Amino acid sequence: MENTDNIYFQEENIDIKKFLFKILRNWYWFAISFFITITVAYLINRYSEPIYSVSSTIIVRDDEKGKGLSGAEQMIEGMEMFRSRKNVHNEMGVLQSYKLTNMALRDLKDFEISYINVGRRGIKEAKLYTKSPFVVNLDTTCAQRKGYPVYVIIISEDKYLLDIDEDIDIHREMKFGEQFEHESFNFNITLRDNAHFELREKASNKYYFIINDLNALTNLYRGKLNITVNDKKGSILMLSIVGFVAQQEADYLNKLGEVYIDDGLGEKNQTAVKTIEFIDSQLKNIVDSLNVAENDLQNFRTQHKVIDISKEGQVVFEKFETYQAEKSRLDINLKYYNYLLNYIKTKNSYSDVISPSVMGISDPVLASTLNRLGQLNIDKTSLEFTVTESNPSLELINTQIQAARNELIENVSNLIRSTEITINEIDLNINDVEKQLRALPATERQLIQFQRMFNLNDDIYNYLLEKKAEAGIARASNIADNKILDYARPENAGKVTPKNSLNYMVALVLGAMIPVIIILLLDFFNNKIVDKKDIENYTRTPILGGIGHNSTETDIPVFSNTKSSIAESFRSLRTNIQYIIPENGMQVIMISSTISGEGKTFCATNLASIIAMSGKKTLLVGMDMRKPKIHQDFGLDNSSGMSTYLISKNSFKEIIQQSNIDNLFISTSGPIPPNPAELIETQRMKEFFVKAKKEFDMIVMDTPPVAVVTDPILLTHYSDINIFVVRQNYSHKNVIQLIDDLYQKVNIKKLGILINDIKISRYYGYGYGFGYGYGYGYGYGYGQGYYGDEETQNPFNKIYKLLRRKHS
Repeated sequence: MENTDNIYFQEENIDIKKFLFKILRNWYWFAISFFITITVAYLINRYSEPIYSVSSTIIVRDDEKGKGLSGAEQMIEGMEMFRSRKNVHNEMGVLQSYKLTNMALRDLKDFEISYINVGRRGIKEAKLYTKSPFVVNLDTTCAQRKGYPVYVIIISEDKYLLDIDEDIDIHREMKFGEQFEHESFNFNITLRDNAHFELREKASNKYYFIINDLNALTNLYRGKLNITVNDKKGSILMLSIVGFVAQQEADYLNKLGEVYIDDGLGEKNQTAVKTIEFIDSQLKNIVDSLNVAENDLQNFRTQHKVIDISKEGQVVFEKFETYQAEKSRLDINLKYYNYLLNYIKTKNSYSDVISPSVMGISDPVLASTLNRLGQLNIDKTSLEFTVTESNPSLELINTQIQAARNELIENVSNLIRSTEITINEIDLNINDVEKQLRALPATERQLIQFQRMFNLNDDIYNYLLEKKAEAGIARASNIADNKILDYARPENAGKVTPKNSLNYMVALVLGAMIPVIIILLLDFFNNKIVDKKDIENYTRTPILGGIGHNSTETDIPVFSNTKSSIAESFRSLRTNIQYIIPENGMQVIMISSTISGEGKTFCATNLASIIAMSGKKTLLVGMDMRKPKIHQDFGLDNSSGMSTYLISKNSFKEIIQQSNIDNLFISTSGPIPPNPAELIETQRMKEFFVKAKKEFDMIVMDTPPVAVVTDPILLTHYSDINIFVVRQNYSHKNVIQLIDDLYQKVNIKKLGILINDIKISRYYGYGYGFGYGYGYGYGYGYGQGYYGDEETQNPFNKIYKLLRRKHS
């Protein structure tokens, strides 16, 4: 149990070391990634035009919160009927409406033209607003082309270069103040501050301006405005907006707030204004009548020397005056009813209708109906800012307005008829009084007539003046329902982008993540054999060992450098084979691979050499008659060999050649034959191995790739152990399936896998992963000083071992 735990702990530590070593091995990827991401972050911070956010707050009187009247609403009876009932969310829609935005931008004259400074390299631009060194004065009588850049390059304090590209194509040197006339433009340019102008030497003097389209600008600012409520039940609105120039955005928010307050106050004043207009129209007629009556009365008294009326005449006069005053009042009411009926039939808005109580009419039904109609109209106006015309809520309000309108028309029509009946009755009473008046003396009767007309007009005149004064007081004392709590201040603006610290932090994170993601993706899509597990996951064929990367110039490093690590790996392989081949037992080793380039000839040559160096008489047979190579490694003649032997052109003795390594003999492949597979199946092939086994202790065959030709399958009849070579980071994983099929289905016994070209510096863990259990820790670091080609131990290994000791 203890051994199992130790092995598991070792394998787990190896996986961690392999992962950490892979990161360390690809340090240059991280360096490049960090360099790129930090450079990009620097360029963004350096050349991005800053964007700022400014905000202001407006407090809204919410009717659900603050009931009661204010200003004129407390002074004039009936004015509460048209009081604007606010809803916070509807007011948010009003603030974002096209109407208010357009009104605010019209008042901001500096928004008409945008001024931009172009950087020296043409990379960075800066919006200037009111900080531009010059001002463009447009000729308002001429049409100007909107949204088109006009470049200005300041040459001196007197001259500038005007540059208009593309279809206009104008390049002209002009003086400041000189008028430029064109079918698309008509303007002149003057310095903003001529007394303090100074040509910039180190900065760019190139600018361009754009005449803004008011409609496009309105839609732009509508979209940029963001409105939030301080909380769900609050009535304080926070307005925020982002832009390149904090002062410009602050000016817009402040102007929008002012326009919003003025618009609300103007709506409240509409009733008083309409009332005053109506009274003025009535006063024009009354003043003339009053002047005429006063003059007539005065003239009559002067001519007839009559000062007062007799007692009998006074009684008749008082009756006559009472009826006439009542008739006058009803005449005014009738005029108001006719005005109201005409207003309702011709207007769709009821926000500026004159209240009946202002005219002295105290009909509760009429007041109630007008009150309901006015409130529905206000609700509709607020709702139109936030919903479409097809919204069910808006359709319901329209239905309710139409019903109230019809009800009001019927009510007013009835009032007109009842008033006319009452006036007719009063006229009858006046006729009776006039009969009594005719019984008086002629002079007194005429005096009463003049006095009656004067008093009548004077009463009406005073009454209208009183109502006009009340309406004037109402207008003067009106206060806005809403107010600006905090104005937008550019010095309190917050920088939205670029956020320097955040950009550098993101650059560091991305710089670390990108290489890791690339490494993971490469591993995920890598179909080549990289790790020992890549083999073990696909086959149960045993792994006999691993051969390191040959960094020398010779193809036989086991002979040229006997103390090298690669020589030791072949000794480990030789030892592992001895566990499979008993002493004085099987002696034929076949080495093949799945495809060309996996190093089978290299492995066959060095394995035969290391066996021969152990004192065994070894024969290296070149059975790859399609692509012979062994004779090149040893510098031997290939004019005769296995191909010539199999066609009976040479004898066994004639094709055996002595190498420069003791105990190592070689039978080269010979000239390339047209039919190698047929030659292998001849009787001569059997005879060759019979003779070779008698004369040599060990036979090593180099054969063609098994996935290309069938030669290796035919030669397995003569081999005692079959070794298939796969190459790290070269052989595909699907070749393991072929080897497994040979092991499982073809039933080739004594089959093993040899891993070639293991690069320890390229991927940590092969030294342990492929050597563990088969040799003495090849590549793991054991036996320092034993290998002639060993390098200084990787500093990462030392750090890891130190950490592991502390952990344990």
